[in-house]
Amino acid sequence: MIRIDDDDQIRTLTIDWPDRMNAIPPDGWETLHHHVTEFELSAQRILIITGAGGNFCAGANLSDDSSRPGVAARHRYMQRIGAAANALIRTTKPTIAAVDGVAVGAGMNLALACDVVIATPEARFSEIFAKRGLTLDFGGSWLLPRIVGLQRAKEISLSGRIVSATEARQIGLCIDLVDQDQLLARARELAIGFLGGAPVAQLLIKQALNRSFELSLEEALSNEARSQAICLGSEDADEGVRAFVEKRSPHWQGR
Repeated sequence: MIRIDDDDQIRTLTIDWPDRMNAIPPDGWETLHHHVTEFELSAQRILIITGAGGNFCAGANLSDDSSRPGVAARHRYMQRIGAAANALIRTTKPTIAAVDGVAVGAGMNLALACDVVIATPEARFSEIFAKRGLTLDFGGSWLLPRIVGLQRAKEISLSGRIVSATEARQIGLCIDLVDQDQLLARARELAIGFLGGAPVAQLLIKQALNRSFELSLEEALSNEARSQAICLGSEDADEGVRAFVEKRSPHWQGR
């Protein structure tokens, strides 16, 4: 269901079940969690997530009712989905979602869990849960208001409507629209841009921005001071200064 391809420091994770519009089966969340965790521990620095066959991900495969035998079992099933979401949102390395076609339900939130989303004009986003008698999952209740604001998040979620690619760009669900045949090339271009940043700095930047809605100004400034103290003492900061003076690209060590 999931295909992994490494190209130097860039890893691409492709959800590959096109016959089901790349819907995730009940046991697929643990597989996704495993691959995200493995990426965090790997030598690769950037993760691109995409889907095969003209769609990103249709969310959970609801046609398989093996996840619904009882309340306790359903809760354990949802905990697996939450664990996969948490692993992706909290990974310390940059992540990019390259979205074509359908990104609905947990599939939409899988895209939003990445740091940056790019899409094709054919992309379609939907928090479709309400139309299925369900509530948000895969971190949607945390992610969506941070990206589009609370009122817009409520409108999108309570209606379960389709958000077109054009609207998605207008409201900030994605940052760029590119033709289908250029989607992965654009994702790689972004990935190469991220490789220009120092790994320790990016880790601390991601942590700070992910917490930005939860901290007071004073707490944010205190966190910045601690994080910058770490960066100022790092080998990468020394390398960054040398590279600037010598007018060359830095060679990051992640230390």
